Amino acid sequence: MTSPSHFSLLVVDDEPDLRTLYELTLLREGYDIETAGSVEEAWMHLKDRTYSAVITDMRLPDGTGLDLLRRLEEAGRREKTIVITAYGSAENAVEALKAGAYDYLTKPVDLKQFRAVVASALGRGGPAVPTMDPSTLPSENGTPPTPRPARPAPAPAAPVSAALRRMAGHSAAMQQVRALVEKVARSMAPVLVNGESGTGKELVARAIHEISVRAAQPFIAVNCGAIPEQLLEAEFFGYRKGAFTGANEDREGFFQAANGGTLFLDEIGDLPLSMQSKLLRAIQERSVRPVGAVSEQAVNVRLLSATHKDLAAEVQAGRFRQDLFYRLNVIQIRVPPLRERLDDLPDITERVLERIASDAGVSPAPRLTREALQQLACYAFPGNVRELENLLHRAVALSGGETIAVADLGLPAAELGEAIVADNEVPDLRAIAFDEPPARFPPPVASLPAEEPLPSDLAAYLDDVERDILVRALERHRYNRTAAGASLGLSLRQMRYRMARLGVNVGSDGIGAERD
Repeated sequence: MTSPSHFSLLVVDDEPDLRTLYELTLLREGYDIETAGSVEEAWMHLKDRTYSAVITDMRLPDGTGLDLLRRLEEAGRREKTIVITAYGSAENAVEALKAGAYDYLTKPVDLKQFRAVVASALGRGGPAVPTMDPSTLPSENGTPPTPRPARPAPAPAAPVSAALRRMAGHSAAMQQVRALVEKVARSMAPVLVNGESGTGKELVARAIHEISVRAAQPFIAVNCGAIPEQLLEAEFFGYRKGAFTGANEDREGFFQAANGGTLFLDEIGDLPLSMQSKLLRAIQERSVRPVGAVSEQAVNVRLLSATHKDLAAEVQAGRFRQDLFYRLNVIQIRVPPLRERLDDLPDITERVLERIASDAGVSPAPRLTREALQQLACYAFPGNVRELENLLHRAVALSGGETIAVADLGLPAAELGEAIVADNEVPDLRAIAFDEPPARFPPPVASLPAEEPLPSDLAAYLDDVERDILVRALERHRYNRTAAGASLGLSLRQMRYRMARLGVNVGSDGIGAERD
């Protein structure tokens, strides 16, 4: 038996044999255990003391484990909760996670996995401090703790995450994102981060990891669209020496590298269907089988994923598995595009310019002129924050001084025609950044566009339009196909296919478009 850990657990199950099994298993780990056989009996225990965690079966004589979770939530209790569900009951597991459970287990319970999930919930095995009531800790002279009635505890100070601080802006949309990040970080529930390319989805995932109990463990980020299909299984699950030509040694995969921590699957919508089924099994079984191995390895991984696609539409189109979508989309966080939070533009530009100056060893950091900031506010930013960062990098290099003027931004007038306007008024950020009254602009003079002739060959016309868009995207991103494709919502494979079909080549002298 391990030494006492001073963690107190409440086990709730109506089957005496299972209660005894769970109790003996946890006692061997050094936990202080109490048991209950119903929701009401469990609540009587909870009225008398505060526990480190509550482990409850889903089906109870007088209700369900979800009823107990809701009571804990309504009472503002701080206990972590683990729910045990029937085998194959994915709906109950998802409901438990949405109700605030830290994690779930399925029957028949694997005791090794049971111990690992409980230890993870309590932050054991890492430097994370367990969240528990001081009354459960021994006094300085070593006397046992004295149980006392639980009372609503003051909310603990939220850990300050570097990633959370990097999410600049005070708009309502960003405040909602931060609130969701802080809430979901407390559990093991899978999170799907949805947003356009360049909005900062990985930043959200890192913030979730950094303020969770897994902060000291690995954070492994994977771009699913950047791995060749034939290498996906080996990259995700690892391989054994001799499994295939070139496998000269055993190698871990992403799941093994993230064991104990967080695995972030970016652009999950780009995974081929064959890999989606293997990923689903790894999530359900919490184990992986390396290529060339005969047995599976248990893994303890918090799974976060992100996509710019509408996965529900992908499911309807048959390009994404419905059961995998159901597993990943327990909690969804939508990251708003930059055009929906232009009020945050002064904060974001200031933060980005400070970082650029710090990396370059320049002091003080350059600042935008009022006119430059006003012009940025009139731009639609199809590439979102990533495009803004690239634009500011270029502007700093071109300005060479302490201020960045309109000419340094290099925004083409044609693209500024996509201004974000309402009621013929251009958004004025002077009031936000410089405490000046907003300027009003006269409405533009309306003019009737000249009617263009219809194309005689629609397919060729559309190919010309698509070719022009690809060339412009490549030029904007300095011929980086990955970045150019991402700005258009395309994976690298899709970008390569379209370039090959339309004869768009990236050569040593720039871009050449070869037409049939």
